[in-house]
This record gives sequence, C-alpha cells and structure tokens, in this order.
Amino acid sequence: MSRNNAGLSTERIITEALRIIDGQGLRRLTMRRLGDALNVEAMAVYHHFPLGKEQLFEAIVAYITDVTPSAASSEEEADTDQGESPAADPYRGMSAEVPWDERLRNWARAYRQALLRHSGALTLLINRRPDTPAATRSLELHYAAFHEAGLRGAAVVQASAVLDSYVTGAVIHEVREAGLAGAAPAVVDGRFPHVHRLDNVALDPDQRFEEGLEATLSALARDA
Repeated sequence: MSRNNAGLSTERIITEALRIIDGQGLRRLTMRRLGDALNVEAMAVYHHFPLGKEQLFEAIVAYITDVTPSAASSEEEADTDQGESPAADPYRGMSAEVPWDERLRNWARAYRQALLRHSGALTLLINRRPDTPAATRSLELHYAAFHEAGLRGAAVVQASAVLDSYVTGAVIHEVREAGLAGAAPAVVDGRFPHVHRLDNVALDPDQRFEEGLEATLSALARDA
C-alpha cells in the first residue's frame, strides 16, 4: 500500500499521535514525524486534518476526555453480560441505574486514568473550551447526578465545576510529583518547620485521590 493511501482513519492518526506524545513529548509531534510513524506522506494526514496541527490537537483532546458512554454505547451496554464487573466496563458504572454518587465516582476515576495515561498532552486541555460532544456528555452526567442529589440551578453548575477542578488538579499534582526535580530545589530545613516535619510522609496516589474524591462529593452533597 502506498504512503499516500494507507487506509488511514481519524482514530488511527490520533492514537499514533498520542503514542508519539506519550513516548517523546508533545514538542516532538510534527505532521511529518506523524506521517513517518504511520508510513504515509504528511499530506495523507492533512487529508483528515486539513486545518493542520491545531485541528489534530482538538481531536486529541476530544479523544482523551471521552470517558462517558454515548447513546450507541449505552445500547450496547444493555446487551452485555450482567455478570461483568464495572471495572471491566467503566461505561456501565455511569448509567442512570447507578446511584448518583457512584456515577460521579466512576466518572472521576475514568477521567483521572485517561488524563494520567496521556499526561504529556495535559497542556492541550488548558486553552481549549470543553465544548466537544464528549465533554457535553460528561457535563450531562454531572448535572443529572447533582440534580438527583438535590442540587438545583447554579448550585448544579458550581458542583460540576468543583468536581472537574478536583480531578484535573489531582492529576496535575500527581504528574508534577513524578516529574523532574528543579535545577536548584529548595533545601527543606528549619526555615520551613511544618514542611520539614512532614517531608518524609509519603501518600499513596490512589488512596489520596479516593479520599479527596469522597471529601469533595460529601461537601457538595451537604449543599443539597
């Protein structure tokens, strides 16, 4: 098959772009390098993304943040084996039959894992409005769950923003902790007594996330 006709699909391009980002970093992603990885000319990639890298970035963000079931996947979910665990099928844990707080827990866990899996692309989320179909499905899940919890109007919108902020912030915190040390890190000594006393306290990332998630949901539910 020629380098100009490799049976490309949008999803294949996105997943290959993410492979480059995950392995080499966002700055290493170019249309030429992506074409080489796909064994096609760069123009074949432009056929799917005629507006170039910015359009590709938008598609990557939509792909990463797509953690809620579409109408089609919800129908497929109803036909699957009921003995399958929610961990094996995260979409099932977000269906309307699940209690509101569990739906939000499952969304938060799935969203965290998606962001951690492709943490090299986190910066792409910052300057792009969450207005994709995937983002709108997440928003609908949030609003429906918080409405079920007893919140109304602006309180629903605020609760959704708080939950999204918690998950995104927790991921950023986790990624930064695993990052490279600075060129001149601060010396933690008696000048910072509280930091010095707790400097060797290590928290399990999963436990920290779960405890923070419970605290967030509990605080939001109290406003109902």
